[in-house]
This record gives sequence, structure tokens and C-alpha cells, in this order.
Amino acid sequence: MGFLVPVTMMLVLGGSLGLVLGFAAQAFHVEVDERLAKVTGMLPGLNCGSCGFTGCAGLAQALVEGKVAKVGACRPCKPDIRAQIADYLNENAPEGAAKVTAD
Repeated sequence: MGFLVPVTMMLVLGGSLGLVLGFAAQAFHVEVDERLAKVTGMLPGLNCGSCGFTGCAGLAQALVEGKVAKVGACRPCKPDIRAQIADYLNENAPEGAAKVTAD
């Protein structure tokens, strides 16, 4: 019988913290641009750094944000894939965004 109080307290504490975490997850939710995952998946994934970024994810983020206008910064990427990435970004660009080129 002596274990009933600590077990009940732990259940109440766990439930309370679960509610707090659930509220925090809803309150601080950040929308992620789906274009970022798509472009990262289209890049070769070598993370070689030849583009001047820390890896393919860094280049993808710069392309999506419009900081880089040439997919050709990724040297290992094949020309047809570069064209696909540029077409995808241009088709799904926000209004007034600069065009992305393959080379």
C-alpha cells in the first residue's frame, strides 16, 4: 500500500508535463517550406561543399530562399537534374521571386 502514493504522484506529474508539452508543441509550431525537402532530395547528397555551402541542405536552403540563383553552383549535379530543380523552383516560386537558372 505504501507504493500507491508515489505511483499516483508520478502519474499526475507525467500527465501534467505531457499536457504542457502538448500545448508548447502547438504554440511554438513552425511551418516548414516543403520545397526545401524536395530540392534537398533532388540534389546528389554528396555534401562535398564545392558549392560553397556546408552541404546539399545548405545549398537547397539558399536556392529556396532566393540567395542563390544558379543551380549550377552544385558541380556534381547532372545537367538534367539541374534543369529539373530550376524548373521546380520557378514553377513553385512565390509571387515576384527571382527566376532560378540551371547553369
